[in-house]
Amino acid sequence: MQAPTRHEQAAQAVARLMASPRDYDQAVKDYRFECPEYFNYAYDVIDDIGANRDKVAVITVSGDGSQIGQLNYSDLSRRSSRFANALDALGLKKGDFAVLVAGRIPEWYDAIFGCMKMGVVSLPGTTQLTAKDIAYRVNAVGARAVIVSPEHCGKVDQIRADCPSLEYFIVLGGPVEGWTSSQEITETAADTVPEDRRPETRRDDVMMGYFTSGTTGMPKMVPRDYSYALAHASTALFWMDLTRDDVHWTLTDTGWAKAAWGMLFPQFLAECTVVLFNGTGFDADLHLRLVGKLGVNTFCAPPTVYRAFAQMDLSGYDLSSIRRSLGAGEPLNPEVIRFWKDSTGTTIADGYGQTETLNIIGNFPGKPVKIGATGLPVPGLDMRVVDDAGNETPQGEVGNIAMRVTEPWPPGLFTGYFTANGPDRKAFRNGWYYTGDTARRDEDGYFWFVGRADDLITSSGYRISPFEVESTLLEHDAVAESAVIGEPDPERGEIVSAYIILMKGIEPSDDLVKNIQSFCRERTAPYKYPRKVTFVTELPKTISGKIRRVELRARS
Repeated sequence: MQAPTRHEQAAQAVARLMASPRDYDQAVKDYRFECPEYFNYAYDVIDDIGANRDKVAVITVSGDGSQIGQLNYSDLSRRSSRFANALDALGLKKGDFAVLVAGRIPEWYDAIFGCMKMGVVSLPGTTQLTAKDIAYRVNAVGARAVIVSPEHCGKVDQIRADCPSLEYFIVLGGPVEGWTSSQEITETAADTVPEDRRPETRRDDVMMGYFTSGTTGMPKMVPRDYSYALAHASTALFWMDLTRDDVHWTLTDTGWAKAAWGMLFPQFLAECTVVLFNGTGFDADLHLRLVGKLGVNTFCAPPTVYRAFAQMDLSGYDLSSIRRSLGAGEPLNPEVIRFWKDSTGTTIADGYGQTETLNIIGNFPGKPVKIGATGLPVPGLDMRVVDDAGNETPQGEVGNIAMRVTEPWPPGLFTGYFTANGPDRKAFRNGWYYTGDTARRDEDGYFWFVGRADDLITSSGYRISPFEVESTLLEHDAVAESAVIGEPDPERGEIVSAYIILMKGIEPSDDLVKNIQSFCRERTAPYKYPRKVTFVTELPKTISGKIRRVELRARS
């Protein structure tokens, strides 16, 4: 009998992994992640499904919801092969970097998977990037190519002279003057990549890279190797609980690692169907109507979206298709979870992870959900709460969320930030990867998120979580949004200071400040209430929507 090819070996390894038991307690004991030495997600997953078990991979939806189309796995396979062959013909090689900026359009998949097939390292960026942001990313890695949709060409044209490493300017679609049109270069390209043109990609070769959101400083590039794609099997099996029959919708921009979680890896590993909504902004009514129209089964959204839904009457929407609701990006407030449960019958399963990891803590099917808890460790990972010296903290005590560095290397964990002088590994010490976030752990092993280590407030000897105070503030009828920081105080070290955006129609006043403070004292420990309240019309945020408390601290 002829020995299986590398591709066949990889496809078999994927099948075995995705057949792992999903029961959480059993998985904690038995789940083992293994990635073949040679692995390429685009060939070994996308092409394999398209050739052997073809079905709908993507439902495309126009921005107003009026036009709905679909792409099969075989379509993704052919289109990405054409793009890969075009990159090869242009002269791009394995290991070259390409900054990719495009919205939720099918061509984004062509570029992502096409780059994977040729070993070109794609660097997805959000559509909100400015010309300066793009230049920063290009120069940080010495990118040879930019791949953008037409509306971003002007931004790149502004910074061409500032980016000497750039040689290739590819526009998705086209033509655009001064740019190479993907439509033109793929028109005559072959539907498959010849075997002799396929680079060997090992599991630890860099496949793509995401820049962090930059909540506490300049964005850092996180390299992701080919095994990272397969490591998301645990995201699919346990937290998301995806099946082949599911229609999945994650609300995310294409430029964040959340897109890897919600549009690229767990869903296609599970062979389900992804919603690709090409809209700008957020229309709550349209999104809710589309859930029913498309029959969405698994739905993942950031807390800001669930908070918006919580201010609506959902009785007129058909949300009956939803069997699993997921939240990620930042902790979700308990009152919003209760509202969604009452409205849909599903409890939002919070999940925690970072650009540097995959889903590493979450709430899983079959395990009790403790309202407000971040959840339990993902099977296959050793997650703990430790002090700065690497010692596990006592039950209930706040410490650092950390992952034990094991041999073999923990699935999905990066190996250091990219720098021109080699990987920056400052986050690794004492045998742990320190996430930079803090939590406490209860008697059942559940993690309770406290906040970024840099954001913790120390007042009169107490350690206070900004998130906990913000959650209490959001329960006040006058508060639409808030951000809490610690401000220096000669007596207490720091005091709790709240920046608050009020609900429409409510005017700020001294009486309202006192009312809000009294409200907080009644619902949290007295030392946690905001001693200073500042009403604002907007809060400083990253382009991913996360609050930049570092800017607020600079104002104080």
